[in-house]
Order: sequence, then structure tokens, then C-alpha cells
Amino acid sequence: MSTDATPDPYREALAFGQRLQILRQRRGLTQDQLGGLVARSGSWVRSLEAGRLKTPKLPLVLRLAEVLRVRDLSDLTGDQSMHVNLFTGPGHPRFAAVREALNALQLGGGREAPPAAHMSARLSRAWQARHSAPNHRDVVGSLLPDLIRDAQAAVRAAATIADRKAAQAQLAETYFLAQFFCAYQPDAPLVWRVAERGMMAAQDSEDPHAIGLAAWLTTQAHRESTHLDAADAVTLETLRYLEPLLPNAGADVRAVAGALTVEAGLTAARRGETGTAWRYWDVARRLAETMPAGYFHPVTSFSRAVIGAHAVTVAVETHAGGESVRQAARAEAEAIPSRPRRARHRIEQARAYHLDRQPDVALATLAQAHEAAPETVQYNGHARRIILEEAEAKNADRRRRASELAARMGLLTA
Repeated sequence: MSTDATPDPYREALAFGQRLQILRQRRGLTQDQLGGLVARSGSWVRSLEAGRLKTPKLPLVLRLAEVLRVRDLSDLTGDQSMHVNLFTGPGHPRFAAVREALNALQLGGGREAPPAAHMSARLSRAWQARHSAPNHRDVVGSLLPDLIRDAQAAVRAAATIADRKAAQAQLAETYFLAQFFCAYQPDAPLVWRVAERGMMAAQDSEDPHAIGLAAWLTTQAHRESTHLDAADAVTLETLRYLEPLLPNAGADVRAVAGALTVEAGLTAARRGETGTAWRYWDVARRLAETMPAGYFHPVTSFSRAVIGAHAVTVAVETHAGGESVRQAARAEAEAIPSRPRRARHRIEQARAYHLDRQPDVALATLAQAHEAAPETVQYNGHARRIILEEAEAKNADRRRRASELAARMGLLTA
């Protein structure tokens, strides 16, 4: 093997600083950028990578791991006794069956295609179950294998161009549901394959709503992989495509445009572009105010109720502690009808309180999130990081409460 090959931090016995440098470079971050994201200086990162500083304590290691999106805490620390998954969940019991359905190659006509109306009703029920069930991953995971096979069969059986386009739109929607389920599961390449299939099916359908949703999900995948330029390219190009359609569009297409505008703001916030982030959020807020009272988009959750939740995330992503707490106090979680979206909002509120050095309130808020939708908290890297950090707190009562919550989540299971 070439002696100038880049070391692999997942295999080689490297010092903490060397691992940090390799993982930082793989994420495309400068030392100054990484330092800013963990409230430290670029010179601190340089000293850490050069081995002039000791390995930080666990709370700061967890912050670094969160920013770098490491698969397992041991990938950063090198300590093989610290197998704690952060941004990859433990693997849902129904994941294997869903993956098998996604990976299967179905070329023949051995499966009878269901009527379009039947598929539409099943997809609607699946989205309703996702929003209403506390164990939403379990429910959706039980429905997906047959939905995937039937949606694929419907495309193959389409008799006319119009029928095929309609079937492609339903297939795209099925892939969107699968992408939600596959997120944070231990097979990152599968998430990207599903995202690409969803985009291809949406483009083949020529349905603006489906195309917008595919872009919305792809943007999130790019941003979570820290591919911020790619996230912007997808978001802004799709908004340019949708903009001339909006004056005559229905509520669902306008909601997708609003959700994409939020995504543009969240990407700007991730970059630290505070003014740009809030400008995009304000445009999305004005669009949300034009939606019918009580409207709630079944995929993106875009609505009047959720726009305040997005404000919390913008403030947190720009590391504005005081502003994030103010937004958290203004955005009422109980107004959000979806259990997983309500739980996610509670997690964002917890991030705000934790950023503002209110760890007791953060833990209490995470407990509320867990009550709303346990599986959402279990698979959320931000929630996991806060709980793990507070499980090491000096305060005995806080340490006990964090440990109890971690135990309920099965967080420390190898």
C-alpha cells in the first residue's frame, strides 16, 4: 500500500488529534470553522490536532462528534470501549424487511398492481399513522415492504403515459416514506439510494408537488452530510422551478415551497450566515400565514404551527443562546398535531436550553419529547449528545435523571 495514503481513523491506531484532523478534513471544515462550531478558537483546534493539548473531557468530545457526524464515538476517540452510536441508531427491528423490499429486483409481472385509488388511500393512512403513533417507526416499518412492492408493480402495469406518471408520483411518495424510516439506520448508502430513487420517480411523474418533496428530502440529506453547497443547489434550483407555478398552485405545492424556503434558511444557519437564515425564515413565515387555518402538510409538516419551531432551529444552529431560548418560549409544541414532529420540536427546544446553559430545563424538555414519540428521541443525535453529556454532570441529581433517560432509550447499548 502507498505510504502517502490518507490514514483511516476507523482502522489505524491514531492519537485523538490525528483522528480529529482526518475527520474534520473529510467534512470539509477548516480549523477555524470547527472551533467556532464548538465555541472554541481555530488555534485551540490546531493545538489539539498537533497533540499539544490533552483529549478534552467527554462533554466537549460529544460536541465535536456531533459537528463531525461521526458514526460511533469510538471513531473519534479511538477508545474501543466507547461504542456509542450518535447519528446512527441501533437498527430498528423492522429495518431488515424494509431494506429487503428496497433492494429486491422486480422485473416480472408476478405481483398484481393495486388500483391507484387503493394505493392513494394506503399512503394516506401510512402518513396519518406516522404522525399519530408514538411508535411511528414500528407502524410505518410494518407497512412499507408491501407498499414498496405494490407501488413498483403499479408503475410496471401502467397502460398509458398519464397512468404511468400518476403511478410514478405514488412510487415517489412511497420512497419519501421509506426515506423517513431509513434515516439514522445503520446503512447510510441505502438512504442515498432511496433519495435518488425518489427524485427519479418524482421527475418521471412531472408532478411539481412530488418534485418539490424529493428536493426537500435530498436537501436534508446533503446538509446532514455537511454538503452545504449541494444542499443549496438543490433547494434554490427547485424554488426557481416552483416559483412561477405558485400563483395558481394549491395549498400542498405552496407548502412544499415554504418548506424548501425553510431548508434554505437552515443551510444558511449551519454556515453561520445569521442574516440570510432569518430572511429565508421570514419569507417562509409569510407564506405559512397564507395557508388555510388548521392546514398541516402530511410530509413536510409545513404549517402555521410549525413555523415557530423552525425559528428555534435557526437560532440554535447560529449558536444564539438567548435568542434560541426566546424562540423556544414562543413556539408552543402542543399546537403541532404530529407526534414525531412535536417530539422533534421538543428536542430543538432542549438544544436551545442546553446552549443557554440551562441543562435541567433541557433534560426536562427531552423527557417531554420522549413521552410524545420515544422513537424520535432514540434516533436523534442531538438528543443523544445532550443526554450523554449530562450523564457525566457533576450535579448528582442531574446525572441521575440523565442516566435514567438514557436507560429508557437504550442509549448506552453497544
